[in-house]
Amino acid sequence: MARQKLGQHFLSDAGWRERIARSIGVSAHSVGGAKEADCGGRWIEIGAGHGEMTRHLLQTGADVIAIEFDPKLATRLRDFVAEFPHLRVIEGDVLQTDIAALAAGRRARIYGNLPYYITSPILHHLFQFAGHLQEIQIVIQLEVAFRLVARPGTRDYGYLSVLTQFFSRPNLALRIPRGAFRPPPEVGSALVSLRLPGERAQLHLQDEQRFLDFVKLCFAQKRKTLVNNLRSLAEPTRLRSLLEGQSLRTDSRAEQLSVADLASLFLQLHAPTATEGQSRRS
Repeated sequence: MARQKLGQHFLSDAGWRERIARSIGVSAHSVGGAKEADCGGRWIEIGAGHGEMTRHLLQTGADVIAIEFDPKLATRLRDFVAEFPHLRVIEGDVLQTDIAALAAGRRARIYGNLPYYITSPILHHLFQFAGHLQEIQIVIQLEVAFRLVARPGTRDYGYLSVLTQFFSRPNLALRIPRGAFRPPPEVGSALVSLRLPGERAQLHLQDEQRFLDFVKLCFAQKRKTLVNNLRSLAEPTRLRSLLEGQSLRTDSRAEQLSVADLASLFLQLHAPTATEGQSRRS
């Protein structure tokens, strides 16, 4: 029985479970065989539910750590251990879980059918452990999936797009109909594949959290220009000059800049000016 307050929508359609398993490379029907491909790896499953996808992950031979918030479901999942001793069930909140400790020195893979109302907080939490992750495969609301993969200049491009593309290379792998779930959600769903690392591997920023705070400020009011949104950081004249130096319009909005463009603007804004440099030398 699904508990609506927990955002539970179980993937009840076996055909769609198989399509997802093939997409993420854990189907017994995948080329080469899932067990051959995944043996020795580690999957961390978020929101394992009744084990709808857990069995697919386990049959690869990989270690599987299933995180389930609902105590009753966590208890039922432990019944799998007799058949699959390489399963570990954790009853708890993924937002309070140390993913690095679960990865245990390996670059783990994540699969999750996420509660739609906390997708963004879960992604923020997972990206804190980006260095410990190889990929993230998540079933989420279709509208949010569009935001994760959106490109600059499009309606869906925003802070969440930049965050996701900074840490990973997202791809909308499958659109999943409402009827694949019980109970069916009110919105469409999608499987999104996030391969790590993302653009951060090329950007080499020293203070990533400060950069993400900067991006959040850039998108604080999407309809305003960057010059207006960033007034607390620099004078409009300097901001226009920096934008021109990047061959960008002086009236650009954040949604028009790529991750690399935003990183370049961030670095230039936080670089010492000539006056500051002279002051330090004196």
